[in-house]
Amino acid sequence: MHTDLFIRWGVEFLHYAAELVLPLAIGFFLSGLFHEFIPGDLVEKHLGERGIKPILYSTLVGAILPICCWGSLPIAVSLEKKGARLGPVLAFLVATPATSISALLVSYRLMGFGFTVYIFISVVIMGVVTGLIGNMIQPASSGKEKDEGDICPHCHALSGEGHKHSFGSRVASSLRFGFIELPKEIGLELFIGVVIAALVSAAVPIHKLIQAYLAGSLGYIFALVVGLSTYVCSTASVPLTDAFVRNGMSVGAGMTFLLVGPITSYGTILVLRKKFGTRILLVYLASISTLSLALGYFYSILA
Repeated sequence: MHTDLFIRWGVEFLHYAAELVLPLAIGFFLSGLFHEFIPGDLVEKHLGERGIKPILYSTLVGAILPICCWGSLPIAVSLEKKGARLGPVLAFLVATPATSISALLVSYRLMGFGFTVYIFISVVIMGVVTGLIGNMIQPASSGKEKDEGDICPHCHALSGEGHKHSFGSRVASSLRFGFIELPKEIGLELFIGVVIAALVSAAVPIHKLIQAYLAGSLGYIFALVVGLSTYVCSTASVPLTDAFVRNGMSVGAGMTFLLVGPITSYGTILVLRKKFGTRILLVYLASISTLSLALGYFYSILA
């Protein structure tokens, strides 16, 4: 019995690996280009104004940046130090880890075009709404720390003067980030996500559990609790969601898991509490939970 399970798992793992190689390669390549050739100060420049425009900027930029929730934290803190309002900061923390180019490509490959478009639109909605809520409340400490200087985008050294690099070295830097640094950051989580996804697809007991208990409304509670309590990067969460849905979970609950899972981590919770206080942390988590459940349920109606 264990041998049969291992064989089924191996078949499913190879299936996912074959499906994901090309979109991941493209996603890592484009991620490196974005990382190297889009200046950080251009992103930060437009986030200190009032109104909805900075929230839209931070949401849309965050939705395409190849950064997980851990990687988005120092950027968010930097934005706050430079004078960005709470709304754009929270919108950035929602949209940045929730999706990425590689995640959208994998989602299109596994879940289809309509599912992928809905994810992107949902991430934008979650970022904008959370940002608007953030602009209505004030952080526990409203004082801004003085920015001591500019950060070199290449060596990350604190310096008042930028470092000049040739186009060739910048291309090499983008490839190094896309195919070395970024896989180091999310590669293990991606591998674990595929392993678990293959196990979900191969294991009959899990298949029966989903069909018996998680095909209806309980699936949404399962997706929300697991999504809030664990962290899987946006790319790795797609094959895991596909496995849940293929084994009987509703697509709405799968959408909820895909939206809430990549956004939260223990690091995000601790940093938000330290920088903005417990009240804003609870508002942030409540906003994510409510929106992900509502958007997941609405997708189940559309599907």
